[in-house]
Amino acid sequence: MLLDSASLYYRAYFGVPDSVRAPDGTPVNAVRGLLDFIARLVQDHRPDDVVACMDADWRPAWRVELIPSYKAHRVAATHAEGPDEEETPDTLAPQVPIIEAALDALGIARVGVAGFEADDVIGTLTGRATGPVDIVTGDRDLYQLVDDARGVRVLYPLKGVGTLQLTDEAVLREKYGVDGSGYVDLALLRGDPSDGLPGVPGIGEKTAAKLLDAFGDLAGIMAAVDDPRSRLTPSQRKRLDGARDYVAVAPTVVRVAADVPLPEFDPALPREPRDPAMVDALAERWGLGGAMRRLLATLQH
Repeated sequence: MLLDSASLYYRAYFGVPDSVRAPDGTPVNAVRGLLDFIARLVQDHRPDDVVACMDADWRPAWRVELIPSYKAHRVAATHAEGPDEEETPDTLAPQVPIIEAALDALGIARVGVAGFEADDVIGTLTGRATGPVDIVTGDRDLYQLVDDARGVRVLYPLKGVGTLQLTDEAVLREKYGVDGSGYVDLALLRGDPSDGLPGVPGIGEKTAAKLLDAFGDLAGIMAAVDDPRSRLTPSQRKRLDGARDYVAVAPTVVRVAADVPLPEFDPALPREPRDPAMVDALAERWGLGGAMRRLLATLQH
C-alpha cells in the first residue's frame, strides 16, 4: 500500500475541524486525521507493506523546464537553493513535521527523494512491486498506474476515508473511456488547471477520449494531423497542429517517473512502534493519545 501522503493530509486538514488542537493550542487536525486515515486503511485492507510517499520536491525543475506554467500558480516563494515554497494554509505547514515525526516513531516507512514528487516515488515502487499494489491518493494523475494484469489499483477517497472508490481498469473505461496506460494521453490533451497544465485549447475530456478511441494513442492522433485523409475535423486538426510544441514535452511532465533512485528502507507494516518513548512524547505534547492508540491497536491485530 502506497500512500500519497500530501494528498491525504490535505484531505485530513480540510476534513477534520481545526478546533482539534494540541494542549498549547496548535491545530493538529491534519495529523490526527491522517493517523486515523491510516488506521482505517490498515483495518480495512490489511496490507503487508505500507509506504508513506513524500513530496521532497513538489515542483521539480526538470518538469518546470519543459512546461514553465507547471504548478506555477501555487508558488509562494522561490529559492535559488532548493525547491520553491508551495502555498500552504498557515495552520497546515507546521503540522507536516509532526506528521513526519509520528510516522518515524511508529515505524511506518516514509520515503521522499530530492528532485522528485511523491507521485514519482509511487511510480517507481509500483514498477518494482512483485505483488498487488494499492495506491491511496486523492490525485487522479495516478490513475495512469492502474493495471489489472499486475493487480495495481487506486483507492480514491470520495468522502472522508470511509468511502473509497476502488479504481481498476473497468472504472477508468467507464468514466474516461481509457485504461491506465491511456490516462496520460487523456490528461495531457485535456490539461489540468490545478497543475498548471494548459492542455490543447478546445480539446476537453470527452473530445480527448473520442480522439484516443479513434486513433489509439497520442502518437496516432498526431499522425492523423499529418494525414489529410484522417477523420479529424478541420478545427481539431488546426488545434492539435498548433499545440505540437506542448504535445512534444507534455508526456514527460505528466507521466510519473519510474526510475527514482530510492534509499534503502523497510516497507513492512510494523506490529510494534519503532520508538515507543517518542510515540508517548508526541502523544502527550500534541494531544494525539487517542489517534496513536487507535493506530497502534490496529497495527497489533
